[in-house]
Amino acid sequence: MTGRLLIACVGNIFLGDDGFGSAVAAELVGRELPAGARFEDYGIRSIHLVYELLDGYDVLVLVDTVGRQEGPPGSLYVIEPDLSAAVAEPVLDPHDLPPGGALELIGILGGQVGRIVVVGVQPADLTEGIGLSEPVRIAVVPAAELVLDVARRELARLDELARSAASAENSGRR
Repeated sequence: MTGRLLIACVGNIFLGDDGFGSAVAAELVGRELPAGARFEDYGIRSIHLVYELLDGYDVLVLVDTVGRQEGPPGSLYVIEPDLSAAVAEPVLDPHDLPPGGALELIGILGGQVGRIVVVGVQPADLTEGIGLSEPVRIAVVPAAELVLDVARRELARLDELARSAASAENSGRR
């Protein structure tokens, strides 16, 4: 494997379905990750995610709840966010840094991530309380499988890009 991929599970377990990322992280514990991938449950520690990403990753797979989707609660989505859309004013409070603010902060600090893929679930309930709603709880195991599939696909894509670049370089030497 030639690329580095981070699976970052985020969310707040004290806000109902917002704890989805942590639930997926718990499901990933003990599973075999593809070579070149690692995962971490960052929970609400987005500033720690920022510092980790400054070490350099080719792909970030972010696991979180997603809003404004059309499906019912528990629906899973793979979203490739538009990285060119800048936040007008970045959020710099390290105690309340949402994932979008964390990603904005990476650029401010001089880091970069080549590609971001979000594996998200449509929440049913984001009110105060511990525990996932039934539809989101049911989505945790399939989400962990989806995360691993996305990681394998992205690492294979990075390998193919590296092989193509090496082939082009070797062709140029002839």
